[in-house]
Amino acid sequence: MIESTEQMVACMNEARELDAVAVDTELVWERTFYPALGVVQVGWSRQDCYLLDAVALAGQMSPLSDLLEDSDTVKLLHDATQDLTILRAATGAAPINLFDTRVAAGFVGLASTISLRDLLVELVDIELDKTETRTDWLQRPLSDTQIGYAEDDVRYLVDAYAELWRRARERGTDHWMQEEMDGLNDASLYQERDPREEFRRVKGYGKMRGLELATLRELTAWREGAARRLDRPRGRVASDKLLLFLAQRQPVKNEDLSEVKSFRRRDIEQHGQGIVEAVASAAALDKQEWPSGPPSQRHDRELETRYRQAMEHMREVAEARGIDPALVGTRSDIRGLVREGPESESGRNRLTRGWRWSFAGEELADKFYVS
Repeated sequence: MIESTEQMVACMNEARELDAVAVDTELVWERTFYPALGVVQVGWSRQDCYLLDAVALAGQMSPLSDLLEDSDTVKLLHDATQDLTILRAATGAAPINLFDTRVAAGFVGLASTISLRDLLVELVDIELDKTETRTDWLQRPLSDTQIGYAEDDVRYLVDAYAELWRRARERGTDHWMQEEMDGLNDASLYQERDPREEFRRVKGYGKMRGLELATLRELTAWREGAARRLDRPRGRVASDKLLLFLAQRQPVKNEDLSEVKSFRRRDIEQHGQGIVEAVASAAALDKQEWPSGPPSQRHDRELETRYRQAMEHMREVAEARGIDPALVGTRSDIRGLVREGPESESGRNRLTRGWRWSFAGEELADKFYVS
């Protein structure tokens, strides 16, 4: 366990001399908005694995940011986005030169959603013990079992990394895999989401239009701010169902909230003013400032037939090259390309960009889009 900045500086300096270093995190995330970081693991061989005590080193993680921002050393992670979002918050780093072993698996005939345990069984014939998945990583001292579990998450990743590249080169998918990894350098992937776009994640928002949708946007932005400020999960501040109800009712004063059965008096006292102000903000907007909902999708038998054919064709093309179809494009990507065409979808649809366009997108547009 590394518990001092001096130890961490020495460890990070050694790591930055290497070609590739595995990184992982262990945290507690149950009743808070932000995860509580307990341990950061780094490792570069089966023998060299180190645990950074994020509890003891809280506020002193800058040497780790030097590693994350190093352009020469590849940082290996499994399911990188969550870990890097947490590490960016802890260190302020803008991570670069990254490799996600979960995503990479999709280029070598495996699922791009594969678990680390299954990946290591497949690539290096090692089966991890996952008995500590629900452990408390904030307690001290950590048990030998916890330490061994945490070290194992980085112990074999360098070997897995080498095997992934070997298989990708053998299949001729290595250049696509590298392009996908280059995309992980986009710092926006690891930033907090825009509070004013959170309404699009509320289940049922697509049924709203006009002032109701504008009100939902303001209410959702209010909830996001409150959840971050109070460090509480969004649902513990206000549920999606409640936000949809309030967007329809549009209360103008605290007394109106007393009619909401699921809203307790203490909730009104704590959040009532914020809710009323959010509703008032929406009411003050001009119509042209109202957000748009998802595009309406009328049922079109011919379009649905082309969409299904495009899905099947993309699946066949991907599987023929040993690439996970889910990595190439989602149902939404394919539907958008078939319905709107490449020009309309350019820039916002993954199938119109980079390797996906040359691999499948261009052919799908030629075969199945009818202008």
